[in-house]
Amino acid sequence: MRILIALGGNALLPRGAVPDASVQVEHVAAVAPALAAVAAHHQLVITHGNGPQVGLLALESADDHLLTRPYPLDALVAETQGLIGYWLQRSIAAAGLRRPIVSLVTQTLVDPTDPAFDTPTKFVGATYSEGDAHRLAAERGWTVAPDGDRWRRVVASPDPVDVVERPLVEQLLERGTTVVCAGGGGVPVAHSDDGLVGVEAVIDKDSVAALLALQLHSDLLVLLTDVPNVIEGFGTDDARPLGLVTAEEIDSLSFPAGSMGPKVAAASRFARFGRGPAVIGALDDLPQILEGVAGTRVTA
Repeated sequence: MRILIALGGNALLPRGAVPDASVQVEHVAAVAPALAAVAAHHQLVITHGNGPQVGLLALESADDHLLTRPYPLDALVAETQGLIGYWLQRSIAAAGLRRPIVSLVTQTLVDPTDPAFDTPTKFVGATYSEGDAHRLAAERGWTVAPDGDRWRRVVASPDPVDVVERPLVEQLLERGTTVVCAGGGGVPVAHSDDGLVGVEAVIDKDSVAALLALQLHSDLLVLLTDVPNVIEGFGTDDARPLGLVTAEEIDSLSFPAGSMGPKVAAASRFARFGRGPAVIGALDDLPQILEGVAGTRVTA
């Protein structure tokens, strides 16, 4: 089969964890054997989130007094693609994969007139108390929003139009190469008179995963995060985990725009228009997800 697996940024760096490199490498190494097993028998594309990682780099850049201005988000997305892609390549090869594996710095085309630029929703970086979040917003020109009982920076998350390097991904898959690409949703770019230019945004990686899975005619889309299931009525007395659901059923429910909402939308889109189901589940449950006994499975 051709399978696309999307790793969430919070799955690699759990909420509240110290953002040391060693912490993230440990989480990558933990899932690497399951990824290596998939790659040994199937054509595998791996995408990954970068919300915590790109937020950390943005914070470091903003605090660097040697800079006249912080690094733009498109450059930071490119940096995190290389960083996380390297960790994945190294860990999956160490877990026993004998096929070649490569990480691509991938560009994702967006429309510069997308209304998302006027309404930032994508969480990046660390969590703060409400007071600290508003202080940082005033100091640095951020937009902030509540994320559970904490606050985080939010940035624009325009819809992806195309993955620029998609034909190259296709060629590599056909040659038996496992491909890590579209990290953090890909570097956001737009057309200009001078060619493609970077834009100040972070594209939702689940939206890009669904788009790329459809473009590549994948048989299965797996969206991994830090929870085992999609929860209907999360935070209420009637909360319940969802197992097997149809796209129509899950579309009738409501989920937070900045967290589970994009995953549900991506899973529904792929289930409706793709060649197979989409599954949302926990990083640690990947073997069981592939066996069809864990996660929230969305079908047409």
